[in-house]
Amino acid sequence: MTNCCGLLTEKKEPVPLKSIDAQLEVKDHVATLVSTLNFENKEDKPLETVFVFPLPGDAAVCHFSAQIGETHIVAEVMDRQQARQVYDDALSSGQKVFVLEESDESPDIFSLKVGSLPPGESASIRLEYVTELAVQADDGLRFCLPAVLNPRYQPQGSEGPSVQVTSVPASLVPYSLSFSAQVSSPRPISKIESSCSLEPLQYLNADQTQATVKLGAGHKFDRDVELLIYYKDAHQPSAVVEAGQASAKPDSLMGDPVVMVSLYPEFPQSVMSSLATCGEFVFLVDRSGSMGFSMNNSTPQETRISSAKDTLLLLLKSLPMGCYFNIYSFGSSFEHIFPTSVEYSEKTMKEALEKVEKMEADLGGTEILRPLKHIYSQACIPKHPRQVFVFTDGGGGNTKEVTDLVKKNAGSHRCFSFGIGEGASSALINGMAKEGGGHAQFITGADRMQPKVMQSLRFALQPIVEDISVSWDLPKGVSATVLSPTITAIFQGQRSLIYAQLTGQSSEEADCRVTVKYSLAGHPSQNQLHFNLKPAEDSGLTVHRLAARTVIRSLESEERTRRGQQDEKVKKKVVELSVQSGVSSCFTAFIAVNKDSGKAVQGPLVRRNVPTAFLPQMMACSLSQQLDPPKKKKRGIFSNIFHKNMLHGRIDAKPFVIERSIGSARYVPEPVQPHKDPLLQLVSLQKASGSWMLDEDLAAVLGKTKEEVEKAKPELVNNEVWASILALIWLHAFKMDAKEEWELLSMKAASWIKAQNGNIH
Repeated sequence: MTNCCGLLTEKKEPVPLKSIDAQLEVKDHVATLVSTLNFENKEDKPLETVFVFPLPGDAAVCHFSAQIGETHIVAEVMDRQQARQVYDDALSSGQKVFVLEESDESPDIFSLKVGSLPPGESASIRLEYVTELAVQADDGLRFCLPAVLNPRYQPQGSEGPSVQVTSVPASLVPYSLSFSAQVSSPRPISKIESSCSLEPLQYLNADQTQATVKLGAGHKFDRDVELLIYYKDAHQPSAVVEAGQASAKPDSLMGDPVVMVSLYPEFPQSVMSSLATCGEFVFLVDRSGSMGFSMNNSTPQETRISSAKDTLLLLLKSLPMGCYFNIYSFGSSFEHIFPTSVEYSEKTMKEALEKVEKMEADLGGTEILRPLKHIYSQACIPKHPRQVFVFTDGGGGNTKEVTDLVKKNAGSHRCFSFGIGEGASSALINGMAKEGGGHAQFITGADRMQPKVMQSLRFALQPIVEDISVSWDLPKGVSATVLSPTITAIFQGQRSLIYAQLTGQSSEEADCRVTVKYSLAGHPSQNQLHFNLKPAEDSGLTVHRLAARTVIRSLESEERTRRGQQDEKVKKKVVELSVQSGVSSCFTAFIAVNKDSGKAVQGPLVRRNVPTAFLPQMMACSLSQQLDPPKKKKRGIFSNIFHKNMLHGRIDAKPFVIERSIGSARYVPEPVQPHKDPLLQLVSLQKASGSWMLDEDLAAVLGKTKEEVEKAKPELVNNEVWASILALIWLHAFKMDAKEEWELLSMKAASWIKAQNGNIH
């Protein structure tokens, strides 16, 4: 009989995973995370334990080891098929064995198997990865330790996932998480913020260039662990040279020095003050069922779809006259407001906003591929560069297919992506922006969607940088081989990263220079950085591993485009580099076998799946798609199968209504009536030209009657100019805390007033 003491799964099965300890080390903008997973078999039979969990999509997993009693086993990287065979052979012979591999569908999901753990025995698994920290629009550096793995939607006609995820509600995760971070930088650390509860920040030296912070006790797994790190004078270009590995082959990536160059281009103010007045703006909005759930626990009345609709209002009011636009929405199917993009005018803006107002989270699943294909099939409009904005709260089982499609069309557009809520796929959001030459943002915790999206719109309205080239001025006998993909996009104040392999010998003090040249609004520009060849101290092989990860991801993408051509050369390159660098790939796995374990483990293995946290509403939505197949159009209350049978009534999940229609399932959360935001009321009254009308609605927002407003108007100023001046005064007087949200539309209003010979001073 199974001993059921200790932590239990939802099926009353013991959970072998007891705790996770995560230790983060941040050096400037590079992070190394070491996670220790502690397993213990309290049953009376040997176990095989399977744990599927999320990692950052751009992480380079570079170490995997196991500690069993006094025995320490370091895993090696090998071809995935070979590793699976070694694992099966070790299991059948009763050896303790551990394997870690990346999911076929998405690089942000990993599977860990712990094989042949005898009764009463413990094992500690050590997992290490390195990653660059993404620069946010407010100059913060973002690190995210994913703790939530929501169901990934499988598009119709696609194969099922290669790894099966076992999930429980976040409140019922049966193991603990401890997390601490140590941060160091050449520049002082201003602050560290998080959506999670943190212990107070502790500085470790007087100049505040080193600090440590810890996660508060009792993390509930209802959100990812996100850190936002702010440095003083953050926009400082830098170059880090790292010595090669002594044991590696000469002239190889791991044997030669590698340099990581970080540039922060600064554009002339004369160029930045004139935002683009042309462009085709395509907004692609997720309307799957999960978009009907709240943005966060503190504002349950604000749903993801309502926030997206408010954001679309701000976006449409901020677009320049003369541009083109369209709005797509998607779920299991997709819709568009106009057959093709239309010129922005008062008429088209009003028509679009009327349809946006009727949008609900009622289109079923999360199939983003088909609307993207439709967008890319539309002919581009001459002299109007295409900018695609994608809003989604999930991820599909076809992440690589989606990012490959964006990459294939990168020459015809820029892609700006937004991950909404906890558990959004980092591989999808970051991958689309990276391949599309745009910018990625995540809206989590108490974040508001609107300011982040408007920051990205400012990027989209910046002049497009063209003719980008990188040149190196190095000592005689030294050459640089760029390992990073070609730079396709540069934004004001945003970091551009370049990895290069340095071959040859020279003095460490020799002066080196890297120059990035480009054309900005028709004017030649450049950014330069001087550095020397002296290797950084105590960097280990971090830069080499990040560079190897960059090359591996590029080769994997190339292999997918060649798939079906019977060409194994690219795959062979990936496997060779993965093995040499110790960095995981989709074709390799980490494998560790304890061959000195003495006698073999006896008895049949019992399989235990360690559950991952999900948010209850996300699983409810996912299950409802399975439990309620499409029938004739009808309304009814969800059958509560999920709530009663699956969760034993232990979740406080909002009830929701299901609308069935032929061909697709539609799910509509019960409506909540939010109070009207005065800012959004004012914005909704603005005309496409940038002006306001002097009427009762505007007066009400200003807290006056129409008569009071008209009475105060100077005699020589017409009504529309006066109304627009008052609207701008109100924004500056009462909504300066939300300036990022209305700054663009206010600039449009000011330009309109000046064009009427009005005076805003």
